[in-house]
Amino acid sequence: MALQATPYKVNLNLSDVDRDVYDNLRMTVARHPSETEQRLASRVLAYGLWYHERLEFGRGLSDVDEAALWQKSLDGRTEHWIEVGQPDADRLVWCSRRAEKVSLLVYGSTRVWGPKVLSSVNTLSNLNIAVLPTEPLAALCSKLNRTIDWGVMIADDVLYVSNAEEQHELPIEWLQGNRR
Repeated sequence: MALQATPYKVNLNLSDVDRDVYDNLRMTVARHPSETEQRLASRVLAYGLWYHERLEFGRGLSDVDEAALWQKSLDGRTEHWIEVGQPDADRLVWCSRRAEKVSLLVYGSTRVWGPKVLSSVNTLSNLNIAVLPTEPLAALCSKLNRTIDWGVMIADDVLYVSNAEEQHELPIEWLQGNRR
């Protein structure tokens, strides 16, 4: 019997000072059986970081032909493809051919991944790569419940994530491109 995805209820009170976006977002996010809490949290943070009214979660790990998140135009074109994790260079090239803009939110150590991938994708003009800091992300995920209620403020490329008990500061490092 196949394992089922676990639903998480998410309330994201988003205050993006850099882009003048302020919204209270409610959603249900499915966590794939093989997905870590850090990947789930990174997908939610990517949703806030690149929020747009047409941004949607893809099937991600369940379907390799879909993004972790994507924004489609009204006529069905993929305007923004968002990956999460540490995909290889071939995957990033493949994604860049399918969307006007591709963004990657990396989590975990980039010591091995970075040198292996970055030199192969630095010519992709539609690719933006951001890295979340490892320790603050791990601290944020240490008490991840099935109901996530986060206040996320974004200012000067720093994510300030708070819940009822604590606040975490996650400065974003841009390896390529930027958020715009």
